[in-house]
Amino acid sequence: MSGRRFIALLVLAVLGIGAALYFSSRRAGVADDTTAPLFPGLSAGIAGVDRVTIRHGSATPTVDLHRKGSVWTVAERADYPADTAKLRRLLLSLADARIVERKTSNPASYAVIGVENAQAPGATGTELSFTVDGTAQAASHRVIIGKSTGDGSYVRLADAAQSALVTPAISVETDPRYWIDPSVLDVPVATITALEVHPSSGPGYLLRRAAPDAADFALAVVPPGRTALDAKALAPSPAAFGNLTAEDVAPASSIDFAAPATATLSLNDGRVLTLRGSAIGDKRWITVEENKDAALSAKTHGVAYALDSFRYDAIFRPLEQLLQPRPSAVDHAPRGRAANRPSRPQPP
Repeated sequence: MSGRRFIALLVLAVLGIGAALYFSSRRAGVADDTTAPLFPGLSAGIAGVDRVTIRHGSATPTVDLHRKGSVWTVAERADYPADTAKLRRLLLSLADARIVERKTSNPASYAVIGVENAQAPGATGTELSFTVDGTAQAASHRVIIGKSTGDGSYVRLADAAQSALVTPAISVETDPRYWIDPSVLDVPVATITALEVHPSSGPGYLLRRAAPDAADFALAVVPPGRTALDAKALAPSPAAFGNLTAEDVAPASSIDFAAPATATLSLNDGRVLTLRGSAIGDKRWITVEENKDAALSAKTHGVAYALDSFRYDAIFRPLEQLLQPRPSAVDHAPRGRAANRPSRPQPP
């Protein structure tokens, strides 16, 4: 056989193998374009999304985010407002996801990459579904998000057999606490004219500015025999009321506020804020009431906010923390060996 004939036969064999692989992949349903978006058209349609549900190990949604009028809320937190910035990041990650590799279509292998039925108890994946303008389109709007690998995630459209690897990775939080709008208050110290605190135990006190335009605070009544800290130490901490955020929310009626701590802030614009606090186990809860801001009152009415203990303690400081330490008997005792040595009679 001549060299030319051998090369021609080799080329034909390669082409034949390539054609066989191509038609085999087409029969198996494997798309040629592995850069297609996971959700075509979602980028342009994000504004129309009006509900997002997340399921993990249960047929009942773990998280149900939906629009009520113009406000996104968290159903599992009594329709408290949702953090729309986090929700938008999630939707953008879905819109940006591109299929980079087709994976198994064998149900026996789904659990390996976490794309088995996410509603089944013990499932490792998370099912996310969304509606656009009140309409859910079956598999095209439902996806099971499995394990992450590198900068991607394994996924499977809920009603499809074949799974895929997409990039960038998609991260979904299944705890309703994550989705609440965490912002509660933002009161700069410069706007506070007076602060009256009644801790849950111990005496109450009143802090107020030394003069209307003064920067310093003074303790209205100093207990007899005690000395207040300097003006800088008396001032409310910026961390107490500035950019105050919640870790969780609950109906105020579900928290025991029978014997609360209270903090009442008078502000330079005439507003008055009243915070009630309750420590239950390792949780710290507050409620917020405001006399003039209708939007804030509507948001906080009937709501209890869980704070970290650092913030809670900064709000309800006990009076003792505003006073110089008590002098102890040790401080006044004679010091050194010479002080304990008995005196010797002086020579005549």
